[in-house]
Amino acid sequence: MSLLRNLATSLINARDERIVTTLPKAKELRPFVERAITLSRKAQSLEGDTREVQSVHLRRQAATFFHSGNRQQAASTGQRGQLRAPRTAGVAAVKRLFDELGERFKDRPGGYTRIIKLGRRDGDNAELAIIELVDNPREREAIEASNKRAKSAGTGKQKTAKASEAKSTQTARRGGKKADKTFEKEETTAARGKGEASTGSDVKDNKPEGGRRAKKTESTANEQKTEN
Repeated sequence: MSLLRNLATSLINARDERIVTTLPKAKELRPFVERAITLSRKAQSLEGDTREVQSVHLRRQAATFFHSGNRQQAASTGQRGQLRAPRTAGVAAVKRLFDELGERFKDRPGGYTRIIKLGRRDGDNAELAIIELVDNPREREAIEASNKRAKSAGTGKQKTAKASEAKSTQTARRGGKKADKTFEKEETTAARGKGEASTGSDVKDNKPEGGRRAKKTESTANEQKTEN
């Protein structure tokens, strides 16, 4: 019983709310400490005029699960007649149990602890395990981090979707300008008569006369005719 009280005190007062021990001890500690947590849950749901009295009664019951006082011992039974030091760890465990854990597990009907196997220990080959309280700070931080990652991933997807939508809109606008220019060019071409089906005479009339070389050749031909 003293061993279980020490383990329960260490578990409740642990900063990470977890301790490493052997697997048989963890299995024995689990129902022991969960009964104490159930008493703190009952204290949170008390109502009526006798609430304070019942709460004190539940605290006294829970104190039996920890080394929270020198019960049934004389004041000077220490070594060489010295006074025993007050057992503050058990008192702190009871205080934290009713002030914090009872509120946390108020809506939880059971299963306040979790056992994780670690394998066997070198030397005596004893099987080790971690016993921890559920919904501990490490677990809450992991959940918050996963929620932040999911939120940032959703924001990134929204930004990517908006960027692709803006790009498609810009591409559509560019395509519209090109289509307008093409339509205008077709109208201009049709107005000039180059886009309509033409006959041979039209082709002859519309044939360009040529540049300087054509004029020079024509003048040379006229001079030869004059000499002849």
